[in-house]
Amino acid sequence: MVWWMLGIVVAISYSWVIYANLVEPFGFRWRALYGDPNYPEGYEIHGIDISHHQGKIEWTKLRNAMINRTSLKFVMVKATEGSDYIDENFYENFSHVRELGIIRGAYHFWSNLSTAREQAYFFLDKVKLEEGDLPPVLDVENVPSNMSVEEFQMEILAWLHIVEDRYHVKPIIYTYYKFKETYLGDSRFDDYPYWIAHYYVSQVQYQGKWKFWQHTDVGRLPGIRGYVDLDIYNGSYYDLEMLTIKKENLEETEIPVPDSLEVYEQNDSIFQLPDEEEL
Repeated sequence: MVWWMLGIVVAISYSWVIYANLVEPFGFRWRALYGDPNYPEGYEIHGIDISHHQGKIEWTKLRNAMINRTSLKFVMVKATEGSDYIDENFYENFSHVRELGIIRGAYHFWSNLSTAREQAYFFLDKVKLEEGDLPPVLDVENVPSNMSVEEFQMEILAWLHIVEDRYHVKPIIYTYYKFKETYLGDSRFDDYPYWIAHYYVSQVQYQGKWKFWQHTDVGRLPGIRGYVDLDIYNGSYYDLEMLTIKKENLEETEIPVPDSLEVYEQNDSIFQLPDEEEL
């Protein structure tokens, strides 16, 4: 009897260790991949972000898509990357989102192969935001190995300041939460709205203020073949509307180039890309 009781205790202990270390931490991932995803609790405003990776979208089907029993409230669209690349589906996607009456945003993917000034002017030349659109978004996920953290931060700030001078709103910064803490933790970034990527968890672990949370990259919606990123907004729909660009923000002004902006040679940089488990 003693040996039986000891065996049961060992089996229960072993099962608990397996669950705590292999099952529970990845529960959101398993559910997302093999069943209906569990949506973060306490949030009502749901959206998605798209690029050419979603292929040809059937917009009539997406119009009626429901996320956690609520309609789609916002869509982030990839626009540009670096200083010479426009997402091949950007203009079509961006136009269709507007036609659906959904709040839209456009994001620029940061590249280490060109300067902040080149990338900012390229984005402003190719993307024309309108009243009711979300502020410009900078997607930054990598840092060159030949640049110090301070130099990298100055480059990011240069992009943000140039774009802010055009639209008179603080651009949104997209990044994963560990990258934010490691490279963008300086107080100079505190006033910018954040869009944090952190997948397969019940709550985002970033402790600072944030506006958007990309909580999974394996969402499914009618009208989109394959997976799509799902996002939530940290606030009410009224708050989301208040974040959008207003008519007075669109007044044309000359965009000054910071005198202190340094140009860094980055073509030989080695990128530091995030591992999947960091998202």
